[in-house]
Amino acid sequence: MAERNEQPILEEERRGFLPINANAFDRVFISVILLIAIHLLWMRFLESFLPLEIATVISIVLGFFIIRKG
Repeated sequence: MAERNEQPILEEERRGFLPINANAFDRVFISVILLIAIHLLWMRFLESFLPLEIATVISIVLGFFIIRKG
């Protein structure tokens, strides 16, 4: 009988839009850093025109997107 060369099936890596290989903790960390940066920039440039709650909503939506799809 001829032997078949069977190679083990490797699990395909999850690929997201981030340019790095990131696990769940990395994506949460990036989201928190983004939240802080958005709030600091918002307080510096936009807080006199728009309330800070808008920055919070934007940060939460972007964080959720990064954690799920990143």
